[in-house]
Amino acid sequence: MEGGFFTLQDFMTFTKGITYILMIISLCAMVGFWLFLSERDTDQTVEEPRHHE
Repeated sequence: MEGGFFTLQDFMTFTKGITYILMIISLCAMVGFWLFLSERDTDQTVEEPRHHE
């Protein structure tokens, strides 16, 4: 078994590392998506016409 895991500890360490990487990527993606959504709200504001009094 070349390139495989020899012990449970090897497997758990590899799995934990992959989990941390996926968590960091998903956190960055959520922050980026939130900034994208909030940026769209501020750019498309339309002023209401003033009524003559």
